[in-house]
Amino acid sequence: MGNQQTRTPAQDGPRINDRIKATEVRLISDTGEQVGVLPIREALMRAEELGLDLVEVSPDAKPPVCRLIDYGKFKYQQSKKAQEAKKKQVVIEVKEINLTPNIDKHDIETKQNHIKRWVSEKARVRVGVKFRGREMSHIDLGYKALQELMTGLEDIVTQEAAPRMEGRRLVVTLLPKSDKV
Repeated sequence: MGNQQTRTPAQDGPRINDRIKATEVRLISDTGEQVGVLPIREALMRAEELGLDLVEVSPDAKPPVCRLIDYGKFKYQQSKKAQEAKKKQVVIEVKEINLTPNIDKHDIETKQNHIKRWVSEKARVRVGVKFRGREMSHIDLGYKALQELMTGLEDIVTQEAAPRMEGRRLVVTLLPKSDKV
């Protein structure tokens, strides 16, 4: 226990006001213009006079760069920017369908309807043909089942790559055709 240090846990974000450790700082005013290099006490007094916070913007610079801003308002604007960025990001979903080599015609139609619905929602579809037991000796039937599934879907989907074997499965990924073409 004699080896432990007593220090405060690391905080999130930049250091503000009296948490800034430097003796001198390069100060930037609330309007964005450079004030110059000042002792930390003088910079803190200026912040207090204006009713703002002294925020360490660039701690690695010599001397560290600090700015006079309302820290609460600054954090609020940062969270709003993060929310906006999160809203704009697009999550591409990958749906999966499994077939067997000896699938019936009606079952293929059902699978096609699922694929059409998912593609209209802009999702990728991963189609797998599962081979069990002796079906492995008839891989050509799996290719034929995939070909049957693809008939009627050519106008709305494209294959990401040619079908390939992954262990006992024949796999192909289908992408929605883009509107730009």
